[in-house]
Amino acid sequence: MDPILNRMDYLQVGVTSQKTMKLLPASRHRATQKVVIGDHDGVVMCFGMKKGEAGAVFKTLPGPKVARLELGGVLNTPQEKIFIAAASEIRAFTKRGKQFLSFETNLTESIKAMHISGSDLFLSASYIYNHYCDCKDQHYYLSGDKINDVICLPVERLSRITPVLACQDRVLRVLQGSDVMYEIEVPGPPTVLALHNGNGGDSGEDLLFGTSDGKLGLIQITTSKPIHKWEIQNEKKRGGILCIDSFDIVGDGVKDLLVGRDDGMVEVYSFDNANEPVLRFDQMLAESVTSIQGGCVGKDSYDEIVVSTYSGWVTGLTTEPIHKESGPGEELKFNQEMQNKISSLRNELEHLQYKVLQERENYQQSSQSSKAKSTVPSFGINDKFTLNKDDASYSLILEVQTAIDNVLIQSDVPIDLLDVDKNSAVVSFSSCDSESNDNFLLATYRCQADTTRLELKIRSIEGQYGTLQAYVTPRIQPKTCQVRQYHIKPLSLHQRTHFIDHDRPMNTLTLTGQFSFAEVHSWVVFCLPEVPEKPPAGECVTFYFQNTFLDTQLESIYRKGEGVFKSDNISTISILKDVLSKEATKRKINLNISYEINEVSVQHTLKLIHPKLEYQLLLAKKVQLIDALKELQIHEGNMNFLIPEYRCILEEADHLQEEYKKQPAHLERLYGMITDLFIDKFKFKGTNVKTKVPLLLEILDSYDQNALISFFDAA
Repeated sequence: MDPILNRMDYLQVGVTSQKTMKLLPASRHRATQKVVIGDHDGVVMCFGMKKGEAGAVFKTLPGPKVARLELGGVLNTPQEKIFIAAASEIRAFTKRGKQFLSFETNLTESIKAMHISGSDLFLSASYIYNHYCDCKDQHYYLSGDKINDVICLPVERLSRITPVLACQDRVLRVLQGSDVMYEIEVPGPPTVLALHNGNGGDSGEDLLFGTSDGKLGLIQITTSKPIHKWEIQNEKKRGGILCIDSFDIVGDGVKDLLVGRDDGMVEVYSFDNANEPVLRFDQMLAESVTSIQGGCVGKDSYDEIVVSTYSGWVTGLTTEPIHKESGPGEELKFNQEMQNKISSLRNELEHLQYKVLQERENYQQSSQSSKAKSTVPSFGINDKFTLNKDDASYSLILEVQTAIDNVLIQSDVPIDLLDVDKNSAVVSFSSCDSESNDNFLLATYRCQADTTRLELKIRSIEGQYGTLQAYVTPRIQPKTCQVRQYHIKPLSLHQRTHFIDHDRPMNTLTLTGQFSFAEVHSWVVFCLPEVPEKPPAGECVTFYFQNTFLDTQLESIYRKGEGVFKSDNISTISILKDVLSKEATKRKINLNISYEINEVSVQHTLKLIHPKLEYQLLLAKKVQLIDALKELQIHEGNMNFLIPEYRCILEEADHLQEEYKKQPAHLERLYGMITDLFIDKFKFKGTNVKTKVPLLLEILDSYDQNALISFFDAA
């Protein structure tokens, strides 16, 4: 049976980061557990539920924001010591709230991830990993890309220390001491790691990972190589995974997999006979789920999933039924309990209203006094700007701790806004004068009263680069606004990949000159997404990229004084040549540029475009026929007289129109790419063929692949 879970909101703290809420071990089987949570105000709070009310066990004073919270203790004993990471410091408390450790790591960056195992402490900042034992430095590793999470396989089961780093470049790095033992490529940037079943599974080596593009997998980390057990693709296009836990919520004696996503989705996976995960339950919350734990909080003997959200809500999805079948005596007791609860809530509401009035008066007085400083209220924004491989679009997610009033989107480069099903905001466009003020897009999203999270989809054009700005205004008084900026890069639709096909016909661009490794790296960062800002260790670096729209590829190899870029798409080489020349000129660096053009690559790129173009032309043709076919259907009363092809169009009319609406300017975009390819091919030969573009567009309007290839060859 699938679990029936009912939602219970317990209390709200400040804004929370990923993995900052835990349940303390229960004193006996299925007894209620205490919840401990840390927030951005630096407050660590431990509370328990009693008669439906949250009662604080302890609460610390504010300080630097809590980035991680873990439980620790002596190995093979209940893990009930509370460890928090805030800035570059680790602090630890007993379950009663007494602080017994304050360890200043002196790291130059703030701690982002932490794992505790007995007296071993594993920490990572953005690029730095450190291992301490009894607060003494043991091992150190500098990663080539950002570290998102760190974990260690269970020492008590394997008698070896095996830390694993989840790195932004789609790699899990398995360490031994200060060295990488081996690397594991995963299908997306890993954001979270967890031990399978909480203890590493049957072997003690099983590790779960979740990615920022919503994929989930299990890998066995052996001493010599990884063994991939299973992987779940994100077919429902849900959010990125922020937290994972293992707990038997279904009640079949086997631990289930609990998953929390950044779009507010909570999922429960059970395991079938083949140990493959099967989705058993899902529920959408209004905001991103930062932590997830299985246990018992609300009432003895009722298991539940406890989650914390970005804005600080601690919520339970409990197996306790809301409507209980009971006798007259129990019903009277239940009604009395409800009356007491309602009375308590009314008192709390009156107290809050009085407090708001007081604060408003204080604010008015302070803002009107002659010595008044700026009293603009501050608010946190959780934002994410990522490229989706599936549809070659960017997702911009904006999450605010309070309700959003409106968001203004401004761009100084041409971009398309795509429809998002989850988005309930009303969008309005303003006319732009791109020539006089560099505005290509001005759009306002007006949100509904309780919206705290807004998701937008954007598609950019390669070769056109600049800045996208989001002006976020929440529903708070006085009115205030924050601006977030996002760079649209010259090769914005390229995504890092682990392998490329070296047998493809490649065009080569070679740069030489008096430039340093750091300078050429900064140019690559400027041109391409998903490249770490810090230059990687070593004298030479190789990156592979794939174009998410066309599936063409790019190889970049560079060192001090030399850069070599190879692609099967001439337009990619052309964009790189133009942008890198401009960047070098800005810094007054003299570049020697040489290139080798492979004629076969043009035909190869046209063949890659062909299925996409054919599909879009057919879709446009079908959508054009829908209205006429509907008229015929109304006139004739049925559609039996139509040929099967037309009947199929009518049956799928809604789906076809929805798909066409989701992909505005898709056809124009493909036409633009073919035109650019045509111009770029002859640009490298020193010929200007812009006068032949109208003829090319005529050929595209009556599209035939062979005619197009012949035109490219003959021009």
